[in-house]
Order: sequence, then C-alpha cells, then structure tokens
Amino acid sequence: MIIRTSSEIYLDANATTPVLPAAAQEAHDAMEELFGNPSSSHISGLRARYILESARDLVRKVLGASDGQIVFTSGATEAIQMGIFSTLCDIRRRRTSGESAAGNRTLLYGATEHKAVPQALQHWNQLLGVDDKLLEIPVDEFGALDLEFIRQHAPDADMICTMAVNNETGVITDLDAVEKAIRGVNESVRWLVDSVQAVGKVQLDLSQTTIDYASVSGHKIYAPKGIGLLYVREDAPLVPLLAGGGQEHGARGGTENLPGVAAIAAVMKILAESKSRTFADDQVLEGFKLRMIKALKGAFPTIEFNTPFESSVATTINFSVKGFPSKELLDLFDAAGIRVSSGSACGSAAQRSYVLDAMGLPEWRSSGAIRLSFGPLATESEISAACERIEQAGQALCESCLVVSGDSDGTTGQDLDGLVQLKNGSMCTWLLMDSKSKRCLVIDPFEELAERVESLIRCQNSRVVAVLDTHAHVDHDSCRTMLLKVLSAQAAASAETSDELGWPETPDGFATLSDGSQVPYLNFSDEWVVAQTELPGHTLIGCAYLVGPLSGGEKLLAEDVVFAFTGDMILMGGIGRTDFSCSSLEKMYESLRRLPNIISDQTIICPTHDYNNGFATTLAFEKAENDFLARILCDQNPLGFERFAEAKPTVDAGISDATNSELVCGLIAQSSDSQASSIEIGRDELKQFFHEHRDSLIIDVREPHEFAFAQDWSELGFAAPPENVPLTRLSGYLPNLLAIQQESPRDIIFLCRSGKRSGKAAEVARRIGIKTARHICGGIALNVKHKCAAERASDEMGYVI
Repeated sequence: MIIRTSSEIYLDANATTPVLPAAAQEAHDAMEELFGNPSSSHISGLRARYILESARDLVRKVLGASDGQIVFTSGATEAIQMGIFSTLCDIRRRRTSGESAAGNRTLLYGATEHKAVPQALQHWNQLLGVDDKLLEIPVDEFGALDLEFIRQHAPDADMICTMAVNNETGVITDLDAVEKAIRGVNESVRWLVDSVQAVGKVQLDLSQTTIDYASVSGHKIYAPKGIGLLYVREDAPLVPLLAGGGQEHGARGGTENLPGVAAIAAVMKILAESKSRTFADDQVLEGFKLRMIKALKGAFPTIEFNTPFESSVATTINFSVKGFPSKELLDLFDAAGIRVSSGSACGSAAQRSYVLDAMGLPEWRSSGAIRLSFGPLATESEISAACERIEQAGQALCESCLVVSGDSDGTTGQDLDGLVQLKNGSMCTWLLMDSKSKRCLVIDPFEELAERVESLIRCQNSRVVAVLDTHAHVDHDSCRTMLLKVLSAQAAASAETSDELGWPETPDGFATLSDGSQVPYLNFSDEWVVAQTELPGHTLIGCAYLVGPLSGGEKLLAEDVVFAFTGDMILMGGIGRTDFSCSSLEKMYESLRRLPNIISDQTIICPTHDYNNGFATTLAFEKAENDFLARILCDQNPLGFERFAEAKPTVDAGISDATNSELVCGLIAQSSDSQASSIEIGRDELKQFFHEHRDSLIIDVREPHEFAFAQDWSELGFAAPPENVPLTRLSGYLPNLLAIQQESPRDIIFLCRSGKRSGKAAEVARRIGIKTARHICGGIALNVKHKCAAERASDEMGYVI
C-alpha cells in the first residue's frame, strides 16, 4: 500500500508557531525602512522609539497589566532568568544588610514546570551563594498543584514559580486558587508565573493579581524567534542581567531587537482587538479538539489520553498508545507528514516525560507520550486535513499488522515471512513466521511486548506451534502462559505443554548435530526445522534453538544452522553472567566450548537481550571483539576451566545493575563501527550519488508503516524505490544479505529518515562481515530539497513553518 501525501501538517505549535504574515511584514519594514536606533534623538530614532513604546502599550492591554514594567527580552528563557536573578539578588542584598536572616529558606517550583525554571533556580541559587533549598510542588493525577503543600511551605519560601498553562499537557493552572494559597500564609514572597503557553489562549489580568513576574515568548504566539518579554510588578525588584547602555529603562542593556518588537506588536494588536484577548473562540477550538480526538481513537484503538480535557486548553492533546514507544510513533507521524513531538521540544529526544511522571501515570504512558498541539489560529481545512492524515497513519499501522482494527477478522496486512525481532529497551522477543503454512513460533516472550506479538499473530492469522523460552529468567516469570491464553484461538495443540521452557511434548523428529548429539526438532517450514539443545550456564535451566535445513540422514550440520537463539549465553559485546544462585560456572564453560561445534562462525546469533542496539551477531565477530571469549573458544591452548572460574567472577563484578532500569544479564563492551560506515553527502550531491550507485543494493530500514507513505524517490536520484527491510526484520534478512554479497559483491547502502537507524543497520551488516555496508549520514529527511531564502530571492516574500 502506498499512501500519497501532498503537504506537511504542522501539529507542534507548543514548540513553535509559523510567523504571521502581518508580523513578518512589520519585521521586514523595521529592517528596511524604520531601522533607526530607539536610543537616537533624531527622527529615525524617534520613529523607532514609537514602535517600541506602542508595542509596550499593546502588551499591557493584552496581559491586563496597567502598571508595572514590560521589558523586552530575547525570549521567555531570558525573561525567566531575569525574574529569578532579580529576586535572588534582592534576597542576598537583604541578608547582607541584615534585613532578613537565611535560616531554612526554600525556593518552590511546580513539579511540571518547564525545565528552564528549576534549572535557572538551581543555577542562580548556587552562583549567587543564596543556598536556599529547592522544593518541588507536587501535582495530582490531573496535573493540578498541591495547594496544601504550598500553604505548608510558602511561609519559608523566598520565591515561588508556577506556570499558567503546561507546555506538555495543556493543563490550566488555577492561578486564583494558587494566589490564595500563597498569600494566605506569605504576603511578600516573590511569585513568578510562566505565561508562555497562556497568551492568546486564556485571558490574563496581571494587574489584578499579586504575580511579581510573568514571562512571554514571541515564537509561541506567531511572532519570530528571538523576541520575548517579562512583566514585572510595580514593587518587585529588577536587576539587569545585561548591564551597559541603559536600554529598556535601565532594565536590559543592549540595543533593542526592533524587528522582533515590531513583529510581536503586530500579534499583540490582533489580540488587543479581540474582546477575550485570545486568538479564537473557545467553542471553535473545542470543536477542533473533539474532531482530533475522534480521529486519534479511530487510528489507535489502544490510545490513552494523558491530557485531562476538563482542565486544559483545547489546543493541546497529549496521548500514549499501548505497545508503542514514543520514538516509533514520532517516526510514523513524520513519515505521514505530520509534525508532533514527544513532550517539550527543548528536550524532545524521545524519552520519559517528567511531567507525566509527576502526575503519577504508568511508565508506558510516560515513555510513550506524544504531544499534538495545533495553533489557536488553526482553520477548518487544516483540522480536516490533519484528521484525514491521522486516519491514514492508523491505516498504515493496520497494513503493517501493528494494530488490528475492530472490524478486522482476518489478515489485513502484508504477509510476514521469516524472522521478526520485537524490542522493548534491551528485551528481545523473536517471531519465526512462515507465510505459506501460517506456522509461527514465539521465542523469549516478554510481557512488555505481548500486545505487539498478539497483534502480529492475529493480523497474520498465524498458527502458534510453540511459545518458547531459552532459559528460566532470574528477575521475572515468563509470560508464556498468559500469551497462550490470549492467543488460544491461534494456538496449535503442540503449544500446550508442561515443559518449563515451552517445548512441545511430542517433537516431529530427532536430528544429529555436528557434535554428534541427538536433539528433538519441530518442522517449521518446507525448508527449515527448529531444533532444541541444552545450553545451561547463565541459568541451570537453559537451551538453544537452532534453525536451518536438515541434511541427509536427519542431520542439522553447524554450517547449515541459519539462526541460533542462545538466550543470554552470547550477548553483543559480552557473555552471560554467572553470579546468580541459579547459575553454573562449570555448565557455562561447557556450553561455551560446545557452541562452535553446533553452529558456524556465520550463524546469526539472536540473543534475549540487546543492550547496545546491536540486533544480532555472529561467533566470528564476537571472537574478534571479545578476547575473553576468543581465549575460551580457541582450538589450540584454550583457556582452561580453572582459569575461567578464576576470571569470570571478576568480569561479572563489573556489571552495574544500579544504573539500569532492569537486571543486566552480562558485562557488555561498547563497540561501534559507525564512523567507518557513514557517508556524509551534502544535499545537492545526494541525487548524483544515488545516480552513480544504481548498481548498489540500497535498503530503506524504516518500518513498513513509514515506508507506506509515498516518497519522491526520483528527486533523490532513484530509478525505482529502494528495497524496504525494516529494522524489526533486519536480523532475519542478514543471511540473504550474505548470500547476495557472495554471489555478486557490491556496495550495500542503508538509509532512513534521520540516519540513526540506517547507521545501526550498517553496523550490523559490517559486524557479520559485509565491509561494503554503509549508510547516509543525516538520512533522507535532511536531504529532501526545499527552497531556501537565497533561492526564493526573486520570488515574492513568503514564510515557512
């Protein structure tokens, strides 16, 4: 399925907004015509001064700030710094003069504040030697501040920082209630309110409050980046961060950013002319939100909304989809041409949301959170287009079998064949699937991946022959029984077994391995069997599953083993630990010494844990990179058991579980071949590069639901689209890659959206011996050509998001 998309849909307005044409025009005029210095006394300077002061008047009207100061800054971060710096300087002055004592004083801030606030508090508190204690104000499950906590701690506070609207969830703070809690116990403590996400969305009347400082950012309200402001209450201290020149009535040295001021004034004019001093009617925005919610529910059946809609702005929707980390959803949305983020854009490499953690939401919702935020000036047509694109994203997921739509009762996606690797953190669950017979084996199931496994099997209408564990896990029970229960309609009789690791009671036959041992096997496909052989050591109950074709006389020779599932015996960059009560040094040594006799150096080893995103490995690579393993497996003069038993505890002692969120199953060495595999090509050179490398094997490693969205491959120099081998199926593709390279050696070039996944794919390929494997650094996202300002010089002035 190819889904064609025509344009970008921007749903990350909480991160930044496009510049309004009127604002861009005002900035342009201030640069070309009204470019005087506001401090000059001639006519050009007076005109510039008029722009500055009239902008200040508009800001006062919009913020409801009839008194106090309005100081223009470079943005909200500087404004926050200025408010905090001024307060702490005043605290230090009063302590030095004896007006107040230090004692056990505190600085309070909301647990869900933008990181600019606590980091600024910590920075200036330490640098100025104030040495107050920083305290985080807790929030409830709806993101509301704990007012009792404020009442309890405000008497000893030198400053309290809260926000008007949360940037991740859109939660509106009840400022009236917070003010009563603060002033009921402390009339003089300085109070800073981050108003960045509130301006233009909720009505503010700062002069009617006891708020001492309020920060505003231009680029969050359709003005350019680089302009913001600070409201300062009349009697609040104000100490310049930048001294020299006396600009901004002595509050901020340096010539004012007049184009930025002119632009934000244009926005403020629009707001000032609105009765509610907001961009749009609340009912209109609520209607847009409801349409978005409906589209999201249709696209993602397991969606959970993290935004409490009853107490939030209409323009922010924070959600998680069970079974999907935020990185995977970001990639999907990006491929669909929808721009969203995973929390605050100031630190939105996909990771856990401290905001949702503070609200006490489950870990999966925090680590899988997506923030969708449309601008308050969004139009009907933009919302309709966004909803349609979201539905297409859901359709793409159905096609790739990652979700199963409610009205689906059979196979909905493309056939899966071979090996599929599912990951959650370091945990790997493997699925062997045969599209012809519809047989399926699940190896090393993890509860965190169970829903994904279930979706794939139901979507493919597969028959589960067995659900297998490679060993008895130390830190958790297998979810094998639970998975079989939910997949009872898809489970074959052979899957129901009393065996501790899930091996069927009655195998299809017995095969002889290269070391002469007789082992049971299951018929998996027309070509392959899956054999089980004992491989204890990491735990006393452990085995390996060997996949490959039988030779004459029911033999599964080492050179014919395609995949080996060895549990935590062999890890990328290490070997399994043996310091558990259920481990055995002697058995580990015997198993390691036996392994080269039952698999080849080129067999793809598929571990249970992958701590460095290595995906899969081979004995040849691990022996080359791991001297300890190489000495154990050496044919001549190998490391004996006594020396192994002396050395292994020292190796295991280097494992640190404390720095990880899960038990680490072996000491892992860092290894990277990324520099050797990178191709750094400029945007203008990429088309020529691909044109010259048409004989190369070019592989797109994005997932099928991303690849489904049409890409203009001809623009990148392709005669035809590249082959799509997603990372989830890369390990299963490695034997094909080796065969291709042996038959017809050529360059193997991996690509993806950003270059990160393709870099990993190239490392994996080089690890198994394909030294011609490389990837495009920066990916195709940065190499799709768009007109820049210089190229638009002859065009009518425009603006881009």
